[in-house]
Amino acid sequence: MKKLSERDKKHLWHPLTQHKLHPEMLGIIRAKGCILYDEDGREYIDGISSWYTCMYGHCNDYILSHVKKQMSELDQVVFSGFTHQPAVELSEALIKILPENQQKLFFSDNGSTATEIGIKMALQYHFNHGHKRNVLLAFEEGFHGDTFGAMSVSGLSVYNGPFEDFFIDVERIPVPNSDNIQALLAHLKTRLQTEDIAGFIYEPLVQGAAAMKMHSASGLEQILGLMQEHQVLTIADEVMTGFGKTGKHFASDYLRIKPDIICLSKALTAGLMPMAITTCTMQVYNAFYSDEIAKGLFHGHTYTANPLACTAAIAGISLLQSDEIQKNIKRIITSHQNFEKEIKKHPKVLATRQCGIIFALDLKTKTERYGSLRDKLFKHFMDNGIFLRPLGNTIYILAPYVISQDEMEKIYSGIRSALNLV
Repeated sequence: MKKLSERDKKHLWHPLTQHKLHPEMLGIIRAKGCILYDEDGREYIDGISSWYTCMYGHCNDYILSHVKKQMSELDQVVFSGFTHQPAVELSEALIKILPENQQKLFFSDNGSTATEIGIKMALQYHFNHGHKRNVLLAFEEGFHGDTFGAMSVSGLSVYNGPFEDFFIDVERIPVPNSDNIQALLAHLKTRLQTEDIAGFIYEPLVQGAAAMKMHSASGLEQILGLMQEHQVLTIADEVMTGFGKTGKHFASDYLRIKPDIICLSKALTAGLMPMAITTCTMQVYNAFYSDEIAKGLFHGHTYTANPLACTAAIAGISLLQSDEIQKNIKRIITSHQNFEKEIKKHPKVLATRQCGIIFALDLKTKTERYGSLRDKLFKHFMDNGIFLRPLGNTIYILAPYVISQDEMEKIYSGIRSALNLV
């Protein structure tokens, strides 16, 4: 029988791929812990947790045991007009660890739809109150997904080019820093006077797809305070940052001013099942609570609150709160800090940054986001048994919480040797 990589070419179309330039796909046949195994028997350390999802390791026995039990009791049921134990238990577990102002949960399928729903909540919130607010604010270089609303508020044009004529009305502001914060606040104070801005969506502290660019909590908090003063709903996209990656359960935990809406996915279900949740305050929910049917949030997906996905999420939250995982998170943070002290002095490293278990370094060279250097670096890491996915001239690590120190040292070693390619 032909290899998976050969059979793949006949029918499959992969994401973020120009197939004429990159026709080859690697066949992965199994995974366990931090290791991916390909069809030729080679092993790779999953240094990015398969796009920030499998934070407790692949095929985690604790999560699998709970989902297997649930499979024999209830697999799927419509969530409109019905409810079930996994959804109720997940709501109770999640509310306990979310910022205290979050009170209501709306289920969907993935990160893009989580932000899509957050955007719709913000726009309809003002519509239901009889106010005409049709503009959204977003950070430059933000990324919030691939559906139309999510693309509209995303600033990475490599994804958006053919669709920009169809976007909703969005204005972008720079990410705050010590140099621009006063001018930015002055601009916003003037701009907000028109009262046409419905919501502000942002990735708190770390902009993932923008190559793990980081900003301070203090600057963001000043912007959030201004939004709050002008009744602009704030939407925290924690699809990437949520569930421990910044060192706290949520990046919003670093901020005194909490968002009105939070978007969650990826590590929510520990990488086992697709699911997303958009949470909100009672104030937001109450704008939809009405005798008028049309004021409801008419958004729904077939697999909304799938019982198996909810069960995986409950198990994941239990692991997140465990002493073992919390100790591992602290160990990884310390390990990154030690590596950063060393590597930032390298003559080919332009800059380094770290937030929680997220570490990134920029190379002293310019390259396209999907350019030849990126391809060369990717191949180097894979040849050395490490799955890292550079973003332009940025190499970053976002490994599972269960990674061993030996595995982490192998990643660091791979990065050191990669610098010789630049």
